[in-house]
Amino acid sequence: MKRINWNALDEAARNDALARPAQARAEELRRGVERIIAEVCANGDAALRELSARYDRCSLDAIEVGEAEFAAAEAKLAPELKAAIREAAARIEAFHRAAAPQPVGVNTAVGVRVERILRPINRVGLYVPAGSAPLPSTALMLGVPARIAGCREVVLCSPARADGTCDEAVLFAARSVGVHRVFKLGGAQAIAAMAYGTESVPRCDKLFGPGNSWVTEAKLQVSADPNGAAIDMPAGPSEVLVIADALANPAFVAADLLSQAEHGPDSQVVLVSPSAALLDEVAAEVDCQCAQLPRGAIAQQALEQSRLIEVESLAQAVEVSNRYAPEHLILQVSGARELVASIDSAGSVFVGAWTPESVGDYCSGSNHVLPTYGYARSYSGVSVASYLKQITVQELDPNGLRAIGPCTATLAAAEQLEAHRRAVTLRLAALGISL
Repeated sequence: MKRINWNALDEAARNDALARPAQARAEELRRGVERIIAEVCANGDAALRELSARYDRCSLDAIEVGEAEFAAAEAKLAPELKAAIREAAARIEAFHRAAAPQPVGVNTAVGVRVERILRPINRVGLYVPAGSAPLPSTALMLGVPARIAGCREVVLCSPARADGTCDEAVLFAARSVGVHRVFKLGGAQAIAAMAYGTESVPRCDKLFGPGNSWVTEAKLQVSADPNGAAIDMPAGPSEVLVIADALANPAFVAADLLSQAEHGPDSQVVLVSPSAALLDEVAAEVDCQCAQLPRGAIAQQALEQSRLIEVESLAQAVEVSNRYAPEHLILQVSGARELVASIDSAGSVFVGAWTPESVGDYCSGSNHVLPTYGYARSYSGVSVASYLKQITVQELDPNGLRAIGPCTATLAAAEQLEAHRRAVTLRLAALGISL
């Protein structure tokens, strides 16, 4: 990991220090995704089968997972894994149900009622990766809030293995949280199928979930097309920033850094501390722990893009974190709760030495589908609100129009929108009021 003294850097060097690994939309990738989307739009299911054979090296008889496959998946899983999936789902539901938006009604003047009503997005598409490792936890994170929101149809795509089947844990998790239909599709072709529809895959209104660069590019392209589908958020590789003080446990800090580094070679991990000794200890501990990991080679590649940043104080560490806007922020400092008030840009915050980021990935109850690549400055993680349309309603009686009509007419005249003004003044005239 690259060692940096923050206060020895000028502004340009600080920008470089917090730069993410380059994620340029390479022309070859963009065109490749365009071709895949065009193939799916033109040839539907036939294209999905051909693309699955080409990229996932599997032959699909049936694109959709059938009841027998769900049953076989449940029978094959160990009881303790099924229990853990149900346990995690219950905690995710408890938090998301409590945090869900609520309808609102306010009288803003006498005779003027303004409301916000909530309606679920009718059909949503969830993407659950299964590249180097299947992610049943993502099925939970996406499926639970969709169920709470009451989406009429929840569709899920996850890549098939070489034998044409999906990961058993992903199927069990999907069925456990009420996903209605699951398709054995991965990559850009799965995004295209859910965005535009095929003979088998229904067209979805909004797409959710993480994925590789091809999936991310496909989501960006379909969201830019008026005939495509909305998406949850822009996304990039997984990342974590840890703020630690001199009293932090170096082994804990190193483990947290590596838990994100093992996601992929383009992941990034950052440690910010006012303690030079702690930075030294963590660097040594990272090397030791990384050598013991099954995915150590992947983590090692990520560490090449990672940083150890020395600052003068915890207050400055928070400034660095807010500037970076991490997907995950871990506060391994004494009095960690006191720092939370100063955090204004982070996808999810983990407070104190006993709160590893891993619990948020699986079963604390929060959501692990979070904005990355600095998008935490303006985006939030997936929640029930992500699956809802918030519609405002207003109703006036004659007294209400008397109360706010003159204000409306004055503002319409200032904007030189005469038809707007007359829509009010004609009604006021009918009530015997002349402006």
